[in-house]
Amino acid sequence: MRTSSMTAEDSGQDKPTEHLKFAAHLQALRQVPDDEELALVTEVLQDPDATMAQSAVLRHLDRRASTLIQRPDYMPWSRAIASVVASRPFLLQRLHEWSLFRAVTLGQPWSPDALTQATNWLQLKIAESPGTTEAAVLLAQAGRTKRIRSTARATLARNDAD
Repeated sequence: MRTSSMTAEDSGQDKPTEHLKFAAHLQALRQVPDDEELALVTEVLQDPDATMAQSAVLRHLDRRASTLIQRPDYMPWSRAIASVVASRPFLLQRLHEWSLFRAVTLGQPWSPDALTQATNWLQLKIAESPGTTEAAVLLAQAGRTKRIRSTARATLARNDAD
């Protein structure tokens, strides 16, 4: 197993074991070579503490997607990682939302319905992003929350000022 099962005694810290396991998973995921990533994500998701494991993989997905989002290798990575997280609806949804974010920010085709039905996380992320004028206009009118609508309006105002 690539991640360590440290205990509070091993680390000299008074953190609960699940916190140490979470930190170990994050560290391993940060350092994993690309060609070993899928195997490690699979391994982490097999941890008996399913909630903690999913949280570690979610952080990894967010970190990796944000670094790959504008690169051509995003799509092959996304398809590969989707096959590993397919049994985890929340992780799969986040991956799909990263793909929608990519489409919006790169000016690729996207569906207004997909955006208005997206989670608050994605709507706010897009509302805060410069260069997403068409999506920001939609979110200023039809965002899920007052905060999203307000943030989209503020982004549009900043874009107009530039």
